[in-house]
Amino acid sequence: MKQTTKIIAITGAESTGKSTLAKALATHYKVPFVPEFARNYVEQLHRSYTYNDVILIAQKQVEQYNEMVLQQPPLIILDTWLLITKIWLDVVFGKVPAWIEETIKETRIDTFLVCDTDLPWVPDNVRENGGTNREKLQKTYIEEIKNYRFSYHLIKGNYEERKKAAIQVISSLD
Repeated sequence: MKQTTKIIAITGAESTGKSTLAKALATHYKVPFVPEFARNYVEQLHRSYTYNDVILIAQKQVEQYNEMVLQQPPLIILDTWLLITKIWLDVVFGKVPAWIEETIKETRIDTFLVCDTDLPWVPDNVRENGGTNREKLQKTYIEEIKNYRFSYHLIKGNYEERKKAAIQVISSLD
């Protein structure tokens, strides 16, 4: 019998260790992961991002997801996912295309690992939501995960504790 690919999406507010966790899990399980596309894209713009830029980011996220699913690895780790992009569009631009809603509803994610805000926020040239905005967005992400009826687990602690907790969650999906 063919084993179904497990799909794990890592999410959470800015500066919560999502990329670090994605890389650590990919190394641990010896699988490729889908890196965050938005950060590199926005860093290379040399201007403020626009609504159309965020739409392009969303399209690329879906494309990367679909490409990885076609490869049928035993585990897919997504460093962020379309849910964050949907909220980004809503918060910054006040509008979200219907295709994003539909894609989120139709996408299979076995569980979300929500990185907690217990790590300090570290500013950089892309991050824009520290302080109370960070906490507000974190709550919004969790509410949206619940609204779509996705499974999720809050991942807390230092980087090593997060990795151990994430491995426990993934192991429990068998």
